[in-house]
Amino acid sequence: MYMTRLSVNINKIATIRNARGGNNPDLVQVAKDCERFGSQGITVHPRPDQRHIRYDDVRELKKIVQTEFNIEGNPLDRFMELVLEVKPEQATLVPDAENAITSSAGWDTIKHQSFLTEIVAELKKNGIRSSIFVDPVLAQIEGAAKIGADRIELYTEPYASHFHKNKEKAVEDYVKCAFLAKELGLQINAGHDLDLHNLAFLKKNIPHLSEVSIGHALICDALYLGLENTIQLYLRQLI
Repeated sequence: MYMTRLSVNINKIATIRNARGGNNPDLVQVAKDCERFGSQGITVHPRPDQRHIRYDDVRELKKIVQTEFNIEGNPLDRFMELVLEVKPEQATLVPDAENAITSSAGWDTIKHQSFLTEIVAELKKNGIRSSIFVDPVLAQIEGAAKIGADRIELYTEPYASHFHKNKEKAVEDYVKCAFLAKELGLQINAGHDLDLHNLAFLKKNIPHLSEVSIGHALICDALYLGLENTIQLYLRQLI
């Protein structure tokens, strides 16, 4: 059976901490607990204004993460300096604007082919796996393969927003893109608005999914269900 890994995005934990200052909740301890409760990776998405994850958080987390460390972000100079210093297992390249509340679109891998090719080559030279955040469009998957990326991360907000209306239609483009990616030698990640309602159906339709990174919904569920129980519930959706 193909195993899909769960990487917990802990940005929201940092948001809560930053709201009051100090170190409560303790981000490092939460990351350790996520792994102890079954998470197979830790994801962070530092932004230029450091409104949740701070650059120093990334450095501290690198010291303690025992599973896979995934750093997401727009590969501008400062971000790349951090990634090349920390050397996570994976860097996920996301084209978010500096003031974006959250990621809202994937890369145009055709328009930005030259830029992304250079970034991916630099990551590869440093032993860092690359993943490119893309919309479920076949041409963009082909573009990611030409760039030399190791993986794509499918932007799943459109899937999540249409899931309750027509889940078969909502997943259709993702299935086509995932199978094309597999044919082109790309591994497939997915993320954005995945939750306990829509995750299992995505996994069922894309059985060769390598990884999902989930933060907002998982932390919201943990408020009611507890962090350990919530992580276990998400893992069950990936069986």
